[in-house]
Amino acid sequence: MSISQNKILDLAYEAGSILLENGAEISRVEDTIQRIAKYYGLEDVDVFVLSNGIMATGNNYARSKFIPIKGSSLDKVVAVNQLSRDVTLGKYDLDQLGLRLKEIRAMKTKPAWEQITASALGSAAFCIIFGGGFADCLVATIAGMTLWIFMILMGKRHLSRIMSTIIGSIIASFICLITFKLGFGTHLSNMIIGAVIPLIPGVAFTNGIRDLANEDYIAGITRLLDALLTFFCIALGVALSFVIDKLICGNLQILEPLVASSETAYIYVQLPAAFIGTLAFASLFGVPHKFYLDCGLCGMLGWLLYLLLMNNTSLSPTIIIFFATVLVAIVALIQSIIRKCPVTVFLISGIFPLVPGAGIFWTSYNIVSNNLLAAISTGATAIKATIAIAFGILIVMEINSKNRIGKLFLK
Repeated sequence: MSISQNKILDLAYEAGSILLENGAEISRVEDTIQRIAKYYGLEDVDVFVLSNGIMATGNNYARSKFIPIKGSSLDKVVAVNQLSRDVTLGKYDLDQLGLRLKEIRAMKTKPAWEQITASALGSAAFCIIFGGGFADCLVATIAGMTLWIFMILMGKRHLSRIMSTIIGSIIASFICLITFKLGFGTHLSNMIIGAVIPLIPGVAFTNGIRDLANEDYIAGITRLLDALLTFFCIALGVALSFVIDKLICGNLQILEPLVASSETAYIYVQLPAAFIGTLAFASLFGVPHKFYLDCGLCGMLGWLLYLLLMNNTSLSPTIIIFFATVLVAIVALIQSIIRKCPVTVFLISGIFPLVPGAGIFWTSYNIVSNNLLAAISTGATAIKATIAIAFGILIVMEINSKNRIGKLFLK
């Protein structure tokens, strides 16, 4: 293999690595590597991508690279996606491509103040979405803000993701417990789930579903298992906070099921909450600033359809989630066409209000609390919601497999 061929493959690998590390779906990683390699003359590259590795083979070479599972920074996905398009338009030679990839890898994450604000707003918004009252929302805001300060500090000390998630859940839950026992807030479960919502692995969960829909079964299952591990860590942290509280106070606080407050049940409260919550998580997922409003709109429209169907039809929640997912996926596709960026940017953020985070949390919490019958019940509900989301995304992406929606929209 010539020096030039090695360089081409190295650069194609680097582009794929950046995508995979930062939340791109498997099909996009494979397409980008092949597109770059083919443009510079490597016609025989076969690429196989897993959730944590890239392998490529050709007539006289084979190469593999391990990619550790990290967080997400969708602004880097957008940048590499645009770069690969510019490459095929002849805008970059190999040296320029290498420099641009270094610039993308060196892109800074969102500033700490923005991440902390997004975590606080996301916790508040989803506390409302889950039925919490305004006092519960305020507690969730404080706990969510404190949680993310801790996560940033632990990130600088390179504490493992598992330990950071467990300890972060303990801190957020304990803040909610203390304020609840002091008489502030009325729905402890709503406060806690709102407080820990920034830890929910939305990117891994959504991409796992997309990978399964694209028949990348190994990668899809791996990502969903990674998401499930995070849910268990969150539930374990919440359970441990209750144990600590019992050791201090002498009695075990019981975590009751979610209760819908009449204060926040109105659609004119729920829709702004969905918009702000989706926008907040777009920030935490590293979406470029110029797409924040698009993401918020996508999530709000999906939640609007969910509420309308829940309040005005006798359809089951699973069917309602399916229809809401279809709408979110269509809106995300249209936005990706208009804004000329990957649909992943809008889909991952927009689908977040529909992700059965509360259901999976309760399943995990019931397991660690040794309440297996309740775990089976909540788990079955969460699985049905996950399947509904998967089929909703799959149907829209299949319809658009030959850019049918794009062509219809652009006419």
